[in-house]
Amino acid sequence: MPAPGRGMRDALNVELGREREYDPHELVQSVRTNVPGLFFLDVPGGTGKTFLMSLILATVRARSEIAVAVASSGIAATLLDGCSMTHSALKLPLNLQTTEKPTCNISKQSAIAKVLVTSKFIIWDKCAMAHKRALEALDRIQDLRNDSRCFGGSMILLSGDFRQTLPLNPRSTAADEIIACLKASNLWRYAKKLQLSVNMRVALLNDLSVDDFSKQLLTIGNGRVPVDESSGLISFPSNFCNFVSSKDELINKVFPDIIANHKNTKWLSKLAILAAKNKDVADLNIIIQNQIVGTLYSFKSIDCVTNEDEATNYPTEFLNSLDVPGLPPHNLQLRVGWIVIMIRNLNQPKLCNELFVASI
Repeated sequence: MPAPGRGMRDALNVELGREREYDPHELVQSVRTNVPGLFFLDVPGGTGKTFLMSLILATVRARSEIAVAVASSGIAATLLDGCSMTHSALKLPLNLQTTEKPTCNISKQSAIAKVLVTSKFIIWDKCAMAHKRALEALDRIQDLRNDSRCFGGSMILLSGDFRQTLPLNPRSTAADEIIACLKASNLWRYAKKLQLSVNMRVALLNDLSVDDFSKQLLTIGNGRVPVDESSGLISFPSNFCNFVSSKDELINKVFPDIIANHKNTKWLSKLAILAAKNKDVADLNIIIQNQIVGTLYSFKSIDCVTNEDEATNYPTEFLNSLDVPGLPPHNLQLRVGWIVIMIRNLNQPKLCNELFVASI
């Protein structure tokens, strides 16, 4: 068949027009009238997402109605009143990657089932880093609510930023990451997209350099920077950041005069080096630690099995080689005053990450 006679400008106008059809007041109106639906709030960092969701939760709860708040990140869960981790609140299976049709492990007679049945509103923060099957499992609460509509007639607000962390699948390819994304779910076509675009953090600071940096981040996140065809890498703008040629230079830039200031916790709390892999973090920690003057103390974990019959299956060397994410290494080396995260989620009801200052 002959191709339709539409120019690129017409196609662009159609796409722009479709994205502008969404009514920003529709979300608030749906909350007031209890209209079921699936909304996605596209929120780049600093645009006031937490304030907006807290306001919506307060509005629903002020009417003596139930609003459930969950988050895919422990830190994000601490920012909303009454918020819980998604897996914990919805009883999601841990093996979402291998389960074709996962369901929430919730009994109809349980307390959480009664909460979900009577809830008027469910907020899911940091949804972009969740596996699509987690959302599909939530859709199957239709059985709990005895309602065949999408999500059992509940109103769902998804909040996140697909420019940030996507679902993490161990030993997966880029294609696997895309397939696991929420946008690949058959439920995504029902989502009504809303957006917060004004960066309130930048507006309050009134700093032109911060404004430029936030716009550059969005340009990179939206895929509007040149990509090298041979390597697949992007090129940062020349004024995006300060570039360094080695780890030592990076450390000196971020932690100048670390020897004199390593005991100043207020100074340290404002500085950080982020790395993509735990191995890089460990290497940087060792380099910085070697610059500190003082006695190096070693703390080793328990390296034996409780059942002596299993000793042959789990030799000491094997136990010592394990490097479990979220836990300290087998041989933890510290100096006096060195800050280290010893245990994660120590206080589970409050979802707190505890910091301990090593003092010998």
